[in-house]
Amino acid sequence: MKRSLPFIIVALVALITVGTGVALYRSHQVPAPTAAQDSAASALHVKGNAKALVTVEEFGDFECPPCAMMSVALHQLEKEYAGKVRIIFRQFPLAMHPHAREAATASEAAHLQGKFWEMHDLLYQEQATWKKAADVPALFNSYAAKLGLDVERFTKDLQNPETAARVTKDHEEGTSRGVTSTPTIFVNNTALPSTSTNPAGVRAAIETALKEKSTP
Repeated sequence: MKRSLPFIIVALVALITVGTGVALYRSHQVPAPTAAQDSAASALHVKGNAKALVTVEEFGDFECPPCAMMSVALHQLEKEYAGKVRIIFRQFPLAMHPHAREAATASEAAHLQGKFWEMHDLLYQEQATWKKAADVPALFNSYAAKLGLDVERFTKDLQNPETAARVTKDHEEGTSRGVTSTPTIFVNNTALPSTSTNPAGVRAAIETALKEKSTP
């Protein structure tokens, strides 16, 4: 036993070394976007039929031009596939966009007064204006007034840490699922490749998902 002990120790050291190497290798890999177990259950911003056959989930950034175009496409697709498609929006402001997190927080403040989707649409419609503005908060307050919100409450909600935490929670959800860019789209929990993250690609994915659901 004493003679074999050094060999056992060497074997254990080798095993630990290999295991550590594999762990380090995996930690440096960039994961592909993955599905959540029940993405709709944890989502704050959902519209459409709760029993829809297809769920389109977007991780978006309000300062991202492709996201603005995608918002128009998703709005059209929701109408076109009325009752068959529901939409989920999750916040994923990118660090490269200086006002993206402010915009996300503004949409969450609007959500607290029941106007998330209205603010969502307005922020994308006015993206070219506010992203270059000298006083972005003042513009957001004007948008709140335009939507009929209580502007005083809206301003207070913008400063509330819980409002910012809603944005952070979505961002962390995206990061945990391998999201790194916007828009990132999941259709029935399947991430679309970047080459299909466009109106035509989303439409094709919806059609495929509908066919799969209707197949016995």
